[in-house]
Amino acid sequence: MKKSIELHKETFLEELQEFLKIPSISAVSDHKSDVEKGAKWVATALEKTGMENIEVIETDGHPIVYADWLHAEGQPTILIYGHYDVQPADPLDLWETPPFDPVIRDNKLFARGATDDKGQLFIHMKAVELLMKENGKLPVNVKFCIEGEEEIASPHLGPFITDHTEKLAADAVLISDTSFIKEGLPAICTSLRGALAMEVNVKTANTDLHSGVYGGGVPNAVHSLVHLLDSLHNQDGTIAVEGFYEGVPEVTNELREEIAQIPSDEEEMKNDLGLTALFGEEGFSFKEQTGIRPTLELNGISGGYQGDGIKTIVPSEATGKISCRLVGEQDPQRVYEQIEKHLNENLPAGTTMTVNQFIQARPVSLDSNDPMIQKAADAYEEVYGVRALFPKEGGSIPIVEVFARVLQAPVVLMGFGLPSENLHAPNEHFHIENFTKGIETVCTYFTSLS
Repeated sequence: MKKSIELHKETFLEELQEFLKIPSISAVSDHKSDVEKGAKWVATALEKTGMENIEVIETDGHPIVYADWLHAEGQPTILIYGHYDVQPADPLDLWETPPFDPVIRDNKLFARGATDDKGQLFIHMKAVELLMKENGKLPVNVKFCIEGEEEIASPHLGPFITDHTEKLAADAVLISDTSFIKEGLPAICTSLRGALAMEVNVKTANTDLHSGVYGGGVPNAVHSLVHLLDSLHNQDGTIAVEGFYEGVPEVTNELREEIAQIPSDEEEMKNDLGLTALFGEEGFSFKEQTGIRPTLELNGISGGYQGDGIKTIVPSEATGKISCRLVGEQDPQRVYEQIEKHLNENLPAGTTMTVNQFIQARPVSLDSNDPMIQKAADAYEEVYGVRALFPKEGGSIPIVEVFARVLQAPVVLMGFGLPSENLHAPNEHFHIENFTKGIETVCTYFTSLS
């Protein structure tokens, strides 16, 4: 298989660059036609691999692409999930080359979507294509479910999964949208935190006021917002919202030992980030704080005068953005209600408030001992010479929990990215070595399942 991959490597990279040229930015309405173009491109590419029953399924948002090949009688069925939408490319001035003009340098492919998720998704398409070319068939049954809304929290895929459980039924769900621990050290993520995001808007007077005339005698919206946001945390890094920790599991010694196996150099990280100190919930290591503990982060604040110089006003409106990462049995809706209640109870006099929720996703925990996951670790070991570790990731892929719960199937998070590849940032890239070895690993995995 390695020889076949090398033989087709340049063609595969040319095809991937064609895919990456499509600015399929799901969050920006001006790119709706580009997202639709991305869906059609995926459908055409799946047809080339030998997939059947290919559909571009319209939703109230962006399309879902489905395809299958179901002729491996008596063999397991693998549902491959990925997404063809990408993040906005801003700020454009920080890109060394245009984000949608792919370029290869230093054995890396630079473009928006290179590692998140077009490059990793393309690994599966090419693995299937090569297996079909070499054998005329696949060792397992395969289904593809590819969406165009992952970067906006998959609002339409969840209902689609619930309404089409028979169509999507599988023995495992395979996803490549995560990273290695570091170069040469593969990882199969076995835990993802849930997510919750909201915006708090506070108002005082019906207009900004002159600080010389009104200052000191009327409520200030920025003061009110700062007070509210500061009230959310205690000095020791814990979250001060009553009931926030409901459903958070106790951290056992066994879990701490498992997490400690994942390499982490906090001093090196501080130096890389230009920090003089780390900060977080007391009593937990950095890997525990960012992988298995819940968080409440302030993502941005605005209010008052933002231009050059000074404008002596008492602001009448201010806004704060909040996001949470959730674990265990925390219910996103319940947490939202607890935060809203806390804010109302701490609202300063003369201030009104509105809270708008944006994102909600449940946490998910996967069993690293599941045979489908263990065979994926075997495949990594065969190709990379190193067995994958099983980290607990702090990020969120909301749809993973839906797949696991609705389809009652193990989810195998078989990522091929690297943490250093600038996903969601300027100069996003994908290491070509992991692209080619990724194809080999997926082929090895599929063959091992038959």
